[in-house]
Amino acid sequence: MDAETLPYALDLVAGSGVCLSPEKRTALRTSLLLVRRDYRFEQVRLWGRIQGTRGAYYVAEGLGPDRAGPRSRLYSLNCVDWSLLPPPAEEMIPMTAGLKGRFQGDPSYEYENYDKKEEGEKPYEEETGALVKEELRLVITVDQIDKAVGIVPRGAYIKTPLGPVHENRSFEGLSLTEAKKLSSYFHFTEPVNLKNKTLLEKADLDPSIDFLDSLEHDIPKGSWSIQVERGGRIVVLRSLLWPGLTFYHVPNTKQHGYIYFGTGEKNIDLPFML
Repeated sequence: MDAETLPYALDLVAGSGVCLSPEKRTALRTSLLLVRRDYRFEQVRLWGRIQGTRGAYYVAEGLGPDRAGPRSRLYSLNCVDWSLLPPPAEEMIPMTAGLKGRFQGDPSYEYENYDKKEEGEKPYEEETGALVKEELRLVITVDQIDKAVGIVPRGAYIKTPLGPVHENRSFEGLSLTEAKKLSSYFHFTEPVNLKNKTLLEKADLDPSIDFLDSLEHDIPKGSWSIQVERGGRIVVLRSLLWPGLTFYHVPNTKQHGYIYFGTGEKNIDLPFML
């Protein structure tokens, strides 16, 4: 959610339980605009909040000219003071893969790391002795959620011939009919399914717009809930795989965005619930 329109955007997703006090809304908007100025970002967005047992992490993203390029992420414990998170790296994933349960809300909290091993036919966990800070777990969790369920409407972004992705100035929003289809929304991350399509399947695609993976092929099927609210004035998508992720779009306008308000835990039982 763009810091400029934060109060208005939060009202649109209030039906999903995304509620903040007027004081926190004001503090977030003011502090994020200062973050944009101090770090010289082109745009700053409120990514969401991960609720821990003893506190909450408010997470923001800073973007440059290439909207699909690397993003700088920051977190705050009080909606005023922000700290940069280290960029996610491949070697961090195995370090945090075995961490389960709720976040604590303390970035300096240390988890005991366990490795899964097998002796005969009996699997067991062995403590490696390495301690993993919660800040590191926060980095990987935010990155995983963003890659799995961070979405945009079709046509909202355009890919230039040289590669960078920019906001499409001619995008005027999806019609209500199109907004109710999963195929009208894309994952805003490096495509996977698109690369596996045949030339015949790509023939009807516009390479400047259809350069991302569509939600209609997500696994498991049924992992998204689409609802039309406020008499057809807003379309809301909710992720059942990562409960707490809410996307909104006002049909026939440029207004869209998503926010995550949850515990940072994936619903691994979803395939058995559908």
